[in-house]
Amino acid sequence: MTDMNVSPAVWAITIAILTTVIALDIWYQVRNPKEPSFKSSAFQSVIYIGMALAFTGVVWALWGSTFASEYLAGFVTEKSLSVDNLFVFLILFTHFAVPRALQSQALLSGIVIALVMRGAFIAVGAALIEQFSWVFYVFGGFLAYTAVMLLVDTFKSGSDEEKVPGGKLTLLIQKAVPTVNDFHGGKLSIVQNSKRFLTPMALVMVAIGATDALFALDSIPAVYGLTSQSYIVFTANAFALLGLRQLYFMLSGLMERLKYLGVGLSIILGWIGLKLVMHALHVNELPFINGGHHVSWAPEIGTGLSLGVIFTTLFVTTVVSLLATRQRSSR
Repeated sequence: MTDMNVSPAVWAITIAILTTVIALDIWYQVRNPKEPSFKSSAFQSVIYIGMALAFTGVVWALWGSTFASEYLAGFVTEKSLSVDNLFVFLILFTHFAVPRALQSQALLSGIVIALVMRGAFIAVGAALIEQFSWVFYVFGGFLAYTAVMLLVDTFKSGSDEEKVPGGKLTLLIQKAVPTVNDFHGGKLSIVQNSKRFLTPMALVMVAIGATDALFALDSIPAVYGLTSQSYIVFTANAFALLGLRQLYFMLSGLMERLKYLGVGLSIILGWIGLKLVMHALHVNELPFINGGHHVSWAPEIGTGLSLGVIFTTLFVTTVVSLLATRQRSSR
């Protein structure tokens, strides 16, 4: 399998550019500590998505069309998963009654946490793949399990309160550390009567961190199912996370209408899981499977086919969701 041969200088430049973009977003948030308007969120979302798509051309120019296709498939998959993640953030903010003006700050902090966590997960994933080819079986099985659970969760009835991420962890913290009930701007802790208390914003940050860890467990194997290049895995994740704050405020009124997005994501994760298992069989070294030899009938599913499945699934499930919710709302 051909490697991109990304030099340390390219890695450094990429990380520096992404860090600068995040720093500018933080600076903008500090200068404008309020809920962004729909128009502003839409404009900034278009810029971030445009940057991500333009990077496809950069990959194509430097490393060729194959790696560009892998990056595009990875980015679309990660962006789709991030939209589903926004539903969880909405539940989290509702549960903790986070004021709209503070949700932007919480989301931005969550993006920074997610980038750090995913960077660590990518490094671990790359090391495992380099040493153990059987890890593709593990990744494929995990994605298949996630796909089933996501499908069940989509149609499961019950209160959204039951789905609050990091709920048990935040309850343990509240029992162990003094907390106050009211938000104090963006402060994570305050001092009252010479005693330090955590604010609800600190609990929100803990919940976001726990959520990001769970999201990384899904997204990293998913993108490794589309490419073996750590550079593509990292940039696809980074560009998918950039602009997530703006996308949240732009889609906040539309999220309830994306009724069957979970079904589409379940199909995509299941497909990538199948792709990983087929690849694992193709490079098989486990002695109890075909005597440790590769399975000749196992096909390698191409990136082009995967792109077609991803785009078609997202298009169909989005259209069906909007049509179904429009009919329901018109009654």
